[in-house]
Amino acid sequence: MSKMWSISVPGSTANLGPGFDSVGLALGLYLKLDVTLQDEWQFVHHSSHLPVEIIVEDHLVYQVAQQVAQKFNVQLPACKVDMYSELPLARGLGSSASAIVAAIELVNIVCDLQLDEQAKCALSSEIEGHPDNAAASVCGGLVIGATLPNGELHLVNEKQVDAAFAVFIPNVELKTAEARKALPATYEKGYAVHASAYSNLLVAALLKQDYALAGQFMEADLFHEPFRAHLIPNYETIRTLARDHGAFGTSISGAGPTMISLIDSSKVDAFVEKMQQYLPDYTIKAAHVDTQGVQVTVQNG
Repeated sequence: MSKMWSISVPGSTANLGPGFDSVGLALGLYLKLDVTLQDEWQFVHHSSHLPVEIIVEDHLVYQVAQQVAQKFNVQLPACKVDMYSELPLARGLGSSASAIVAAIELVNIVCDLQLDEQAKCALSSEIEGHPDNAAASVCGGLVIGATLPNGELHLVNEKQVDAAFAVFIPNVELKTAEARKALPATYEKGYAVHASAYSNLLVAALLKQDYALAGQFMEADLFHEPFRAHLIPNYETIRTLARDHGAFGTSISGAGPTMISLIDSSKVDAFVEKMQQYLPDYTIKAAHVDTQGVQVTVQNG
């Protein structure tokens, strides 16, 4: 009798404007892996959002899984991994972070590591380089995270987010590395004080569930959006259209080029329908907040 593990990982949006590299939110768009043990490694992709060409040794899930196994000094057995994804690559919806979280979970289950949620967050954040996307995919809900100078990761996780989001996905990619090159190396002190104050107000508004206020500060970022806006197709057009049709606020999702609007949950479907008329070349989706994070089910076959 063979055993199959199904791993489901939510995608995520990061920053929400000024919460740069520290605020993440899990979205109801998923990466799913079906994992079975076999004699040799094999990846099978079942989604247009995943690469057609597959080289096992270059696969992100394989590389991270091997890295995790080495870290914990365990022998990782070969697996067949069937992958299904609702997350387009290099669009600012946490596709790489979800793959990292999935790889950690794969090793956790097949090698019986028994990692708890904090350990998964710390490990995925270390590999990803910051805690926003990765921790949101692990925990679900809204995550605010920071790492102290001693390397200790601290997170605040709020599951109750009574609002919805609409994502504007263009048919172009933007690599995170390219988007980071657009940022200044340093910020003048007064400028940084204003930028961090806007981030503080964004987080406070989200935790108070004051989404009208949160939307204002989504659009007030000084850390990255002023420097990346020229890389994002229709940046000002989308913000203006969204605001005119009831969005609380709109920002770049992660490093972009996807943009995301905060909407009253009762109005999001009508909002998406209207936006699609204005932007027919975009894939525009309503996205609820995932509150479960990474999930594993076991099937015996």
